[in-house]
Amino acid sequence: MAKRPVFFVDKDNYFRQENVDFKWYPGFAKSQKLKSIHSLHQAFLKHHPKSKMLEISSASPNLIGVQTSAFNLKVRTTHGEYTVEQLFQAGKVFKEHGNQEELLRLSSNQARRQIKAINQNDQLVSFKGFKDYFPLEPKTYFYNWIYICGLHQHKDIAQKIAQYNAFTDIYFNPVKSFNCQAQSCSIYVSLLRRGLLDEALKNKRRFLEIVYGYTSQQAKNNKVQIPKHIQHNRQLGLFK
Repeated sequence: MAKRPVFFVDKDNYFRQENVDFKWYPGFAKSQKLKSIHSLHQAFLKHHPKSKMLEISSASPNLIGVQTSAFNLKVRTTHGEYTVEQLFQAGKVFKEHGNQEELLRLSSNQARRQIKAINQNDQLVSFKGFKDYFPLEPKTYFYNWIYICGLHQHKDIAQKIAQYNAFTDIYFNPVKSFNCQAQSCSIYVSLLRRGLLDEALKNKRRFLEIVYGYTSQQAKNNKVQIPKHIQHNRQLGLFK
């Protein structure tokens, strides 16, 4: 047995998370992943039978779930088009190694491996994207911002996502990481159904207020740590 979160939109159109016990099928074969996905979905549907579920990952049995994997979903920027995963990894700012924008030249998997190596002997202090620095808290802030901005750029894909109200990512383990593409999708649908999507995407401060419940003053006071040796590059934002 295993336990994984399901990110869903409730009857009041707010995004929620529920941890679900289900039978896990070990192994790297896609067939094993599909069995685990089915098991997780069936366990959730026992208590939420009216939910329409979608797996968001490269293992998804649904094409739209594969297309919205962070390794596939592209974000258009003033400097080119990159996957969410590339932007997330390249957006990390470390105390000693500084900005990682050069990782945009690498594939999503290569960038992830590079960051893993840096993580072993350096400290993550902030994120950088769309010409702005982002704080480490809330932990999912930067990831959800770039994912939802990217999803909103693809109207045809976003419309299909909006037909669902519960999302999973079979690769996501909350013990090992914080950010999850399934959560991002649930937030997108929640904002859309509550009529708050355009307002939340006006700027990163409004996103923080609407999605994370920060007051305007709290959002202003949410300080970002920027290493002194890279502060002079702040005006050279890479993204929109």
